[in-house]
Amino acid sequence: MITDVRPLMEINQQAIKLLYRELGVVNAVRFLTQFSEGYGNYTIDRNDILGKKKLDEIISEIKKDGTYGK
Repeated sequence: MITDVRPLMEINQQAIKLLYRELGVVNAVRFLTQFSEGYGNYTIDRNDILGKKKLDEIISEIKKDGTYGK
């Protein structure tokens, strides 16, 4: 059996499209994230974004304009 060797990027794109189609976007992303170690430092990032704010302050900001930390 002879098959064409395609670039890995092309294969990855096709695989992701298949996952989205078969699993839906949410479940495809959940599947893909299990293979990622992530990046950054959650604790430092959380402190940079939230600081010493209390939960009610954060909720108030979210309700005010629908975003937080921008």
